[in-house]
Amino acid sequence: MSARTPSRAQRVAAAIEDGILAGRTAVGASLGRRTDLIEAHGVSPTVMNETLRILRDRGLVEVRPGPGGGVFVIGSPPQVRLGALDLWFSPGTQDPLGLFEARNHLEELLTTVALDRAGPEDLRDMEWAVEEMRAAREPRAFLEANMRLHLAIARAARIPVLSGTYEAVVAILRNSLARVELLPGHDEMYTHNIEVHAQIVAAIRDRDREALTKLGALHREDLVRATDPSRSPSSP
Repeated sequence: MSARTPSRAQRVAAAIEDGILAGRTAVGASLGRRTDLIEAHGVSPTVMNETLRILRDRGLVEVRPGPGGGVFVIGSPPQVRLGALDLWFSPGTQDPLGLFEARNHLEELLTTVALDRAGPEDLRDMEWAVEEMRAAREPRAFLEANMRLHLAIARAARIPVLSGTYEAVVAILRNSLARVELLPGHDEMYTHNIEVHAQIVAAIRDRDREALTKLGALHREDLVRATDPSRSPSSP
């Protein structure tokens, strides 16, 4: 899928969210008046109106009129944006974005090795996980099925030290995950991600290294939210 260049309003919204995540503005605090934000970010009133609409739609701010009014923070933004999914983690979780990046790097290596070593039972586990992804009716169930698929691939590589490390990273993510939401209007990205995973399993089954290489590039692209890449995990 081709990445879209984020609009100016989307970039400003991402910058404001980053400030909230960094603790510069707590939930309940004021970001200032609309005119203050226009000046601080060097944008037009039209761009700021769109920025505030984006942040309101995400449940992060509200605009209060009158004396003492302004733009107030009412919710915390997600720490990680994984394609079409927004993810929140428990307070104190050590660098969830870094954990996802470690997961991505391990997946790249383990998937390449699994191409040569996966047996019939491994492939059944992978195919079941893909079907669970298709059947998932809420974002957390989808993410769980995705993790089960990649765990099956990791085990199929038959490198216990690496697969054990991968399982440990996934366990930390699972245990600290507080909330998962699908970004509205991104159903196409969601569906595309399922098909890419199904084709990865098919490439492993067919020992098709060329196809797996191409699918790996698509998989990496799916992980990045084009409108806010700073909170999407990087890949090899």
